[in-house]
Amino acid sequence: MSILDLKDWLQTPQGQYLLEWEQDGLDRMVADVFGYNAVQVGLPGLDLLRANRMPYRVVCGRAADSGVVADEFELPFASASIDLVLLPHVLEFSEHPHRVLREVERVLVPEGSVVISGFNPLSLWGLRRLLTRRKDAAPPWRGQYRAVMRIRDWLTLLGFEIQGNGFGCYAPPASSLKWLQRWQFMDRAGRRWWPVLGAVYLLHGVKRVHGMRLITPHWRSRKAASKRLSPVAQRDGGSRKAQ
Repeated sequence: MSILDLKDWLQTPQGQYLLEWEQDGLDRMVADVFGYNAVQVGLPGLDLLRANRMPYRVVCGRAADSGVVADEFELPFASASIDLVLLPHVLEFSEHPHRVLREVERVLVPEGSVVISGFNPLSLWGLRRLLTRRKDAAPPWRGQYRAVMRIRDWLTLLGFEIQGNGFGCYAPPASSLKWLQRWQFMDRAGRRWWPVLGAVYLLHGVKRVHGMRLITPHWRSRKAASKRLSPVAQRDGGSRKAQ
């Protein structure tokens, strides 16, 4: 399944339940990320960067209605030209997740941000996916769920520093709105008792570029000491008068 199939699923009660939490978390996470250029990769038609205040925001993806049509692992942007990249469920539905992150690192400016959302395999939704591992499974159960710790390791290897993360959607993956509302109490309990077992996560990383310092030899300009004339005590040549 590709991320294109996920867009239709987000219109279902399950998808709306997840999207509501995810949009609220993204609003808080990207609101204070400043710069000039922001890119949302995938899911055109959803303004997931609505809370961000950068003057230039664009959606890039494979869909024809994207602002910029391109593969997620070959972003058509100059190196060090983007301040914020949003990857909503891109890594679990991409054939080349490592290449995607390398491309993100390339296009981000130093101190630029990447925000990632994904399904958590260590959750009730992850268990639901394991029970339906069929080629004809409906979305989103055919994606390659990846644990948060693995994504953190990948980002760290690329020089990113993790600034924050969050988990949400603790209710079982019921297909009807009625049952999702009945299980709503689990969202309150999950945030308190099992916070890392939410169905979806958000991860914020910042690209760190350590500055170079030119180390020069420790030259000390020493002035050559000029030769000084040593004072010579003058002797009284005259004879002392006798008392």
